[in-house]
Amino acid sequence: MTNRAPDTLKNLVCIFVGLVLSFMLQTMMLVAVPLWAIDLGASASAVGIILSVPYLLPLIFAIPLGGLVTRFGSQKIVFLSSLGMAMSPWIIILFNGYAGLVLGQLIVGVSHLLFMIASQSAMASLAQGRTLEKYVGWYTMCVSGGQLLGPLMAGWLIDHNGIGVTFGIMGFIPIISLLSALFLTGEMKQGKHVEKSLSGYQAQVRLLKTNFGVQTSMVLTIGVMFALGAHASFLPVYLGSISMPATQIGLLVSLRAFTALLIRPFMPQLISLFGGRSKACILSMVFVALGLIWTGATSDFFLLAFFAVLIGIGSGVSQPLSMVVLAENVSAEQRPGALGMRLMGNRAALFLAPLLLGFLVELAGFKITFIIAGLLLSLFVFVLLRLSSERKRVQIEKT
Repeated sequence: MTNRAPDTLKNLVCIFVGLVLSFMLQTMMLVAVPLWAIDLGASASAVGIILSVPYLLPLIFAIPLGGLVTRFGSQKIVFLSSLGMAMSPWIIILFNGYAGLVLGQLIVGVSHLLFMIASQSAMASLAQGRTLEKYVGWYTMCVSGGQLLGPLMAGWLIDHNGIGVTFGIMGFIPIISLLSALFLTGEMKQGKHVEKSLSGYQAQVRLLKTNFGVQTSMVLTIGVMFALGAHASFLPVYLGSISMPATQIGLLVSLRAFTALLIRPFMPQLISLFGGRSKACILSMVFVALGLIWTGATSDFFLLAFFAVLIGIGSGVSQPLSMVVLAENVSAEQRPGALGMRLMGNRAALFLAPLLLGFLVELAGFKITFIIAGLLLSLFVFVLLRLSSERKRVQIEKT
């Protein structure tokens, strides 16, 4: 036990409290925003556009925002991003229309991205090796906890109090994240000067071209997040179209997160069970693809629940694994920029999924859309297989 241990524990607790609450808000928005848009008379394609809005600015500015985290330190960024997330639902209420939805979505998108970069950079600076793997498991478990609680709370509040009151309550949730940021200590409060050669766009392009770990992380996160974007965005709309109660909708959305929450403490055992990291990356994507394809084949609540569990297993393994692979293949100075690039790919997938699939819903219906989204993810599986094969070839040549 070192002198640093109490500060490490304190910082981890502050980060994890903020994580649970930020993802609780984000997933409450995923349930409440499309239902509010439908009440305003929005079509499926319009709902898709509105759901894409939070990912538009992060898609463009993720890497520069990673530089802000480096410059100002994690504590300041967590504080400001929590403030932005608190403002978002109140803006939606204040403007009470499409303008409010778009502006609120823009603010929550940038704020949530900043929080993610700051919290991931903070956590990765606290450990390395197997200890880092353990921390990443806890980190993603807190993410899943927020994703579990958010839809359940949103569905219950909407059923009992209406959407307007729900948005009002949502605005208070990130205030606790804001307060937790005040207790971050040590390196979390310090900014650093990093050369542009290590943190700018060109640096990330070089990493992407030459670093197999970064390539694997990007393919894994983009493919799975595209699938999750399709599932999270259109499952509530699909179930709403068949008159399923909001509470049941929230339950199905939460079930995926609950499954991921349960399995993430057992990440090392699961990776061993799957046959190592490379096979775990591939199998996790296969699980998500199959779950998404079969979601489009039924409207039965219990079958949908089973497929949500399957998607939860795949996403529960893939996302922490992509973070660990990235963190272990870049230097500390490169990490915030690389995390920004990873989250840029993440947001690109979440931006494109509802936008493209919203138009597909209008052309072919919900069921076909889920099937096509699952098949698209299958293409990423083949890319990952090729990357794995190429990495082995290069390692053999070096030896």
